[in-house]
Amino acid sequence: SPYITSSSIVQLLTIAIPKLEEMQKDGEEGRKKINQITRYVTVALAVIQATAMAVGFGNQGLLEGGKLTWSNGIIFVFTLTAGSAFLMWAGERITEKGIGNGISVILLVNILSTVPNDFLNLYTLFVQGNIEDKKYAMAALAAVVILLIILVVVVFVILLQGGQRKIAVQYSQKIQGRKSVGGQSSHIPLKVNTAGVIPVIFASSLMQFPILIATFLGKESGEGFGYKILDGLNSNNWFNPDNFADSWGLLLYMVLTVAFAYFYTSITFNPLEIANNMKKSGGFVPGIRPGKPTADYLSKILNYIIFIGAAGLIIVQVIPFFFNGWFGAAVSFGGTSLIIIVGVVLETMQQIESQMLVRNYKGFLNNGK
Repeated sequence: SPYITSSSIVQLLTIAIPKLEEMQKDGEEGRKKINQITRYVTVALAVIQATAMAVGFGNQGLLEGGKLTWSNGIIFVFTLTAGSAFLMWAGERITEKGIGNGISVILLVNILSTVPNDFLNLYTLFVQGNIEDKKYAMAALAAVVILLIILVVVVFVILLQGGQRKIAVQYSQKIQGRKSVGGQSSHIPLKVNTAGVIPVIFASSLMQFPILIATFLGKESGEGFGYKILDGLNSNNWFNPDNFADSWGLLLYMVLTVAFAYFYTSITFNPLEIANNMKKSGGFVPGIRPGKPTADYLSKILNYIIFIGAAGLIIVQVIPFFFNGWFGAAVSFGGTSLIIIVGVVLETMQQIESQMLVRNYKGFLNNGK
């Protein structure tokens, strides 16, 4: 968690701080420096987060001796920080070996490790009671409905992750000496879910921040307007039939998700830069003039796509909130986790396929030796 937050912060700062932007454009050396900064920020965030957790657990009497002391607090913070640093190191080794994004693979393993227990909870909640009451038809129906919902959501996430709008690009033909250069057709792939899972993470983190501060101060529950706000920000209280008013936080969550989707895409995708690069290389979108008109056209298409992608993210995220609040079916592979699972599996498959192709090419080239 600290590493993911740190990576997002550093990535955003590369847009705001010119020196970091220069590092990013400085090739391999610049990338190494940015990675080093990310590591330092990760350790700092891990210390802060572990300290807040230590205070929260101490207030609940969950630490040794029933309260927070200097000795158990230092051990607690040191252990969690060291664990975060080790996972960061392990993730970087996985990335270096070309298997895929190491941190994403670790996240995937973490999520998948809880799936059997989640299915057991769903079975206990919806199926076991009907079997004990000898309502076998209801038990079978409940099992089929659960599997169908999971299947539909998985397919929807795959379509959301793989969907893209292709903008046709035509390159003008040039004569160089006796040869003609260019004249081919290409396209710019604009992903439907341009920002990935980042908007959901940003929105969730922003809404959890006041809860984290309240936990740090030992005031996470009580009576009053301030505590009602904290209840609304907590996603565990949404869609609760006994207190539906706390679901107002879901509306804020949806607005933040859409806002962060537009914000993140605006700083990572520059239509004007792409239009200028196309113009320099003799490319143009059929029916659109090169330069600023092309940039405006790309921005217009992108704005539609971003909203569709953000709406898809919200749908995927709201489904587990609904079942958790209404039925008490808390599962860890819904929403953000499911997007991570699908995205990482697809990315890892592509990485492995590319590694196999490289291996085949090497074998072919070395065959004559």
